[in-house]
Amino acid sequence: MAQSMFQDMVNRRGLKGEFFIDSAATSTEEIGNGPHYGTVSKLREVGIPVVAHRARQMTRSDYDKFDYLIGMDTYNIRNMERIAGGDPDGKIFQLLKFAGIDRSIADPWYTDNFDETYDDLLIGLGAFLKHVELKMI
Repeated sequence: MAQSMFQDMVNRRGLKGEFFIDSAATSTEEIGNGPHYGTVSKLREVGIPVVAHRARQMTRSDYDKFDYLIGMDTYNIRNMERIAGGDPDGKIFQLLKFAGIDRSIADPWYTDNFDETYDDLLIGLGAFLKHVELKMI
């Protein structure tokens, strides 16, 4: 959900060429699967195009490839740091912290609450985009 939402935000601001946005799991359960039907349904409901994507697992090389690695919860952050071999360059962040909120985004796979996840992502991704835009100036 986050990848499609952020891509849409970037596209609407005319910044598509400034970003390479990808999504990777820290676990293996969903590798190869497309977006969950609940995600697709929520994104269609709000008019956001669903990015064609198949789940893949984060790799150590992702740490060098990307400027930011964003996790949704503390479990993701721990796994990201383990996969990357630490975070020496300070690239790993928990999304809602960009909005000054110190809590996890609940995974709708477990909660079945795609509305709540969407609302949290809207806040976190909006704050993250503002953070990045300020660095671009």
